Amino acid sequence: MRCPRYGPFLPTVLALCGCMLLLNTWRSVRPETEAVDLQIVYERLVRAEQRGEALTYKLLQVLENLQNVSFSSNLTSNGSVAKLPQGIFPVQPNAYLYLPHLRKHPNSLKPIIHLGQGRAGVSLVFAIPTVRREKQSYLVNTVSSLLFDLTPEQKLDIVIIIFVAETDDAFVSSVSESIKKNFPEDVSSGLVEVISPSPYYYPNFTNLKETFGDSKERVKWRTKQNLDYSFLMLYAQQKGIYYVQLEDDIVAKSGYHETINKYVQEVVTERWLYLEFSQLGFIGKLFRAADLPKIVEFILMFHKDKPIDWLLDHILWVKVCNPEKDSKHCSLEKAKMKRTFKPSMFQHVGVHSSLPGKIQNLKDKDFGKQVLFKAHPNPDAVVISSLKDYQGHSVEKAYLGQDFFWGLTPIKGDYILITFTKPQIIKGYLFRTGSIETNGDKFYNTTVEVLPSDTSVSGRVQRGELPCCRPSSEGFVVIGSFVNGIAEGEIDSALLEIAALRLVVHSDSDVWVILSEVFIKV
Repeated sequence: MRCPRYGPFLPTVLALCGCMLLLNTWRSVRPETEAVDLQIVYERLVRAEQRGEALTYKLLQVLENLQNVSFSSNLTSNGSVAKLPQGIFPVQPNAYLYLPHLRKHPNSLKPIIHLGQGRAGVSLVFAIPTVRREKQSYLVNTVSSLLFDLTPEQKLDIVIIIFVAETDDAFVSSVSESIKKNFPEDVSSGLVEVISPSPYYYPNFTNLKETFGDSKERVKWRTKQNLDYSFLMLYAQQKGIYYVQLEDDIVAKSGYHETINKYVQEVVTERWLYLEFSQLGFIGKLFRAADLPKIVEFILMFHKDKPIDWLLDHILWVKVCNPEKDSKHCSLEKAKMKRTFKPSMFQHVGVHSSLPGKIQNLKDKDFGKQVLFKAHPNPDAVVISSLKDYQGHSVEKAYLGQDFFWGLTPIKGDYILITFTKPQIIKGYLFRTGSIETNGDKFYNTTVEVLPSDTSVSGRVQRGELPCCRPSSEGFVVIGSFVNGIAEGEIDSALLEIAALRLVVHSDSDVWVILSEVFIKV
């Protein structure tokens, strides 16, 4: 199937292309006999529709690139190349109707992209608005928590968008640099993006009416928050199939990605407006990206009147509540449109609100206890360490998959030594330090070393005959090191059986260390 060339009727063309795609899909799955289960056919059509949405996003990206090329080919009067601001919203609700000041600056709905590779076509888009806080920023810990135990495959199927909802260039740049410094690989791969709004996006907040007993400062705060969410949703709608709203002061539950994906597949064919993976405010709400434009339109329509969580509840009321029936019936109908998953996948950890002077000790009671370690069946061994453990969180328990190891500040020369009960052919290893709740307690400048059972192998390494590794001391050879708190790799079969493995610290650290995962692959 080919779509016609785009023109002034692009939205109609895209809609027709989507319909043609669904029609072709229907023909391919049309039952040959009346005995075919119609439910199976329906599920296939729903998934085909989602694939059609992803295709639409890609077509819109192609259009944007073509528009940018066309625009940049026009020279200004002084001969320099005019530059179109990065980013485009493919579907814009009546923003100029609700934000009339935008008419003076037509490009004010386009985001400024500070970090990003244009990733799109993913399953999950995680959106994090962040603002300047008077007391403490939680942003780095929040992003670290989301990335902590993702597999390489999972990292390819998501994008994390950080929206710096400020127009102060210095502050926006400082946030961007912090993210780039702390997550260089994830930024370069396109997994993490940082955007900010045009300096003309926000209206004048001085004439807002005080409602519901809120102070003028609080009314301004909640109004701006509504505009922040709207901007993020408009930008993110072209990125993936599902959109997950987060905040900049949360931690994720270990395994959240797999849990969310599994639950979405269970209810994909059912009718709902959003799935709830946290019961606090707007945290952890998952929407179909295709629904975002109409949700944004509703938010913009009433952005001055009520906070975001109230507006979301009003959308449900408008969609399903019958004014002729009682509130109990309404609550039951709304519950069908918002599916709450338990346990919660995200927990609020911030104490200092983005509203100056506000303290909020909100906790999601359904989050449960966080599991801070991951167990694996490792070969029998004796495990010792020069590091002193804290409160009984020993390295032996970490190796056995019973607990995490929590050690006091490592210094140069500290080690963890794993001596196998009998020599092993080891295929690979994984050591993960740090915690899904904290960004700091990791191994830095630390190597992974093995002791070949056959002493002649160490000799070959000494002579440079094995490119896999380099010599260390006491017969050990270096096979890897920690990068961003993780050491992972395969072990060259030329090393034959391994008698022991050790982690060696090569410089003093400023922080303690948590060893949350040990996996010796045999």
